Amino acid sequence: MSHDPSHLTAPREKRPAEKRSATASSRVRPPRLYVYFDAIIRHGSIRSAAKALRIASSALNRRVLDLEEELGTSLFDRLQSGVRLTAAGEAFAAHVRRTLGDLHRFGDQIRELQGLMGGHVGVGAAESAAVDMVPGAVAAFQREHPGVRFTVAVGTPRTMLSDLLDDRVDMILTHERPDHPDVVILAAAPKCFCALMHPAHPLAAHPRLQLRDCQDYPIVLADSALAGRSLIETTLARSSLQFAPVLITNMVEVMKQYVRNSNAICFQFRVGPATEQGGDLVAKPLADPELSKASLMLATRRGRVLPPGAASFCEKLRGLLQETATL
Repeated sequence: MSHDPSHLTAPREKRPAEKRSATASSRVRPPRLYVYFDAIIRHGSIRSAAKALRIASSALNRRVLDLEEELGTSLFDRLQSGVRLTAAGEAFAAHVRRTLGDLHRFGDQIRELQGLMGGHVGVGAAESAAVDMVPGAVAAFQREHPGVRFTVAVGTPRTMLSDLLDDRVDMILTHERPDHPDVVILAAAPKCFCALMHPAHPLAAHPRLQLRDCQDYPIVLADSALAGRSLIETTLARSSLQFAPVLITNMVEVMKQYVRNSNAICFQFRVGPATEQGGDLVAKPLADPELSKASLMLATRRGRVLPPGAASFCEKLRGLLQETATL
């Protein structure tokens, strides 16, 4: 496999016209020693890395020896076929990768600030929020900032938390409070936890319901990975009620489609109006104390500085949640 080392070499002196034309597109240059160290890891040997970097292998080896002397430990085991990271080398390599990644993202942020806002925004969302809230917010945001691209990942509370902590998404919208010190909740709004049913269902005329009202009808439940299931289980555990669900699934849309074709009842957080689009299902708020306290939370990773596009969209979601909290 061939590698293009041009971005790893020291820059040649540019003429004034070249400097002006390159200003907007130039990337933030990482420490040269980090580039050297990363190249050795990727190529597996000092000789191959030196060739790709277009420097003498003896000079590169000298830089590594100086670094090891400064740190007071070996970073590589020298093998006949190349080099292998020691335990200390693995730790230093993780630091190097994080630093190079941070500098790359910082360069993207600078370019976004210098020109029209662009970039990519990753959102993790509970399925109800992903359907009822996020698409409209994204479309409105892109009308103002058409250069911003989005990824929306529907997930369970556990998978969303993992994606947030590993920076696979910039923010999450969750119904379950993230129990982690590295997560900060930016906004929260109370949301109805509702029973969904066909408009012709005998309970459809009631303005509000309790779980006990639903027990004589077929019940569809989310699986244990979804936040709504834990709320129902908590309520059932504090009462004498028992549900024998006719269907369990990890997808809200599967539950709703089943209810459309049966006399069953399913349960869902509601972000939008009580009646589904097209009037094919109705949603009745549940008045059980544990269920009436449901909320939708916007959270980010503590200490992370979001890129401009993501930070701006995060503020938009915060505003939407604050608006709905006052309704």
